[in-house]
Amino acid sequence: MAAVGRTEPLREPCTYQRRFRVDVNIKKSLQPIQLSSEQVAVEIWSLCFQLDLLIRAEVHQLQEQLREDKSPIESESFHIRGVDYVERIKQYLEHLPDPVPQLEDYLDSQGLSTLFPRVEIFVIHGRPVDMLERPPMDDYFSHIGKLNQLLVLSQQLEDDVQHLGSHKYIAHQLSVLYKVLNYFSGSSVSLDILKKDIEANFKALKSGLAVGEGTEQEPLLPFHYVNWILCLTRSITTIVSTLPEELTEEMFLAMSFAMNLR
Repeated sequence: MAAVGRTEPLREPCTYQRRFRVDVNIKKSLQPIQLSSEQVAVEIWSLCFQLDLLIRAEVHQLQEQLREDKSPIESESFHIRGVDYVERIKQYLEHLPDPVPQLEDYLDSQGLSTLFPRVEIFVIHGRPVDMLERPPMDDYFSHIGKLNQLLVLSQQLEDDVQHLGSHKYIAHQLSVLYKVLNYFSGSSVSLDILKKDIEANFKALKSGLAVGEGTEQEPLLPFHYVNWILCLTRSITTIVSTLPEELTEEMFLAMSFAMNLR
C-alpha cells in the first residue's frame, strides 16, 4: 500500500468547468415543445389516472397494516413518486396561456376533481386517502379490460375453430368466454341471448368432442357446431366493436371528458 501511495498518478484530472455540465432528463423531453390546451388536458388526464392508481395501491397497503394490528405508515417510495406526479402535472400547466391556473383550480375547471377525488386530496394535503363513496373512475380499467377480454376470446375462438387440426380445447375456450359474458349479464339484451344460446348447446357440443380411449383420432366438431360457433363469436365481436351505450355505461364519464377536452 505504501508503494502505491508513492506512485505518481498516470494522469492529472482536468479542472471542472460548468459549461460542460450535462443535465439528465429522464421524464422530460430534451427539446422544448409547446403543447396545445387539448394536448395538456390529455397528458394531465393520463397522469391523474396513474397517480390515482398509485394512491389506491398505497391505501390498500395501509389498510392491510391496520388489519394486522400495525400502525399504518406511508411508504417513502409512495411519497416520492406521488410528489413527482404532481410536479409533472404542474409542468404541463406551464404550457397553457397566461395566466397559468393553479393546479387545484385546473382540476376543478376540467372536472378532474370529480373523476379523481383522491388525486385532488393528495394535491392539497399530500396524503393518500380512501373515499367513502366509490369514485366514478374506479371501475374504468376493469370494465374496459372485460370488454377487451370478450373481444379477444371471441376472435381467438373463431380463428381456432376454423384452423386448428384438433378441437380438443374448444369446449374449454367456450366456457371461459361464457364466464366473461356473465360479467355483462343484464347489461345487454343481445349478449344475454348469446349467453343463453351457449347454455342450450354446451353439453351437446362437449359430448360431441368425446373420443374413445386408445384412439389416436383428434376430436373435431361436427360442421353444424363449427358454423354455430362462428355465428356466435362474430355476433359478439360485432356487438363489442360497436360499443353500444349499455356496454359503455361504466365508462360514460371518461368518454364524456375525452370528447370535451379543451
